[in-house]
Amino acid sequence: MPAEPAYAALLHVLGERVDAVAKELELYAGDGPPEPYSLGVEVEGILREATAHSFDRFHLVGYSAGGASSLAFGAERGERLLSLALLEPAWAGNARTAEEDILWRRFRSLERLPPDQLMEGFVQLQVAAGVDPPASPEPPPPWMAKRPAGLRALIEAFDHEDLDLEALRAFRRPVYFALGGRSNPDYYARIADRLATIFSDFTIDTFPERHHFDPPHRNEPERLAASLLALWRRGAS
Repeated sequence: MPAEPAYAALLHVLGERVDAVAKELELYAGDGPPEPYSLGVEVEGILREATAHSFDRFHLVGYSAGGASSLAFGAERGERLLSLALLEPAWAGNARTAEEDILWRRFRSLERLPPDQLMEGFVQLQVAAGVDPPASPEPPPPWMAKRPAGLRALIEAFDHEDLDLEALRAFRRPVYFALGGRSNPDYYARIADRLATIFSDFTIDTFPERHHFDPPHRNEPERLAASLLALWRRGAS
């Protein structure tokens, strides 16, 4: 979902208490993925957006691919951040657990499928067993046409990225991780547990009824807003 509608409910709850900007991924800013594409492209995009809004040091929130981009930003430009909030980041480096690696190979196998099958498989892999993934909207919104090419570019980029874990270990600002209780536990919960061993100030906040495609910023914005405001108060101190 594009950034503006995706974060509309959360921004509404936060209201005028914060100066917040919903930023689109560079991956989807044009008609197709930038070439060449890497998370470095997203890091540069975050820097441009921060400069445009005169944000010298700021709090960064990222969901899914945006969470992966936020981790990359923290590793490369952590001095600019007051805090980091990760809403089920799609990738957290390639030092994966065995469970993550099994699922990652299944992600890679999707690349050969036609677009509709790729999207169906991509969604199914990210929810827990027995959880029905969301139905595709009919008719599909125009932005959905960009997603298959974007997913292929993301998967390829993640496989070739090198996340600087030592830089993240040196990051001393508070880090928050929102985890859906109905997301695939062999992926997002493993990422959360792994990041807990890397960051010195790390909090996992579980939303039992949420999953990756039913995220708290859309469907529990009041609770997430309260958690973020608490994080931001700590980060600003």
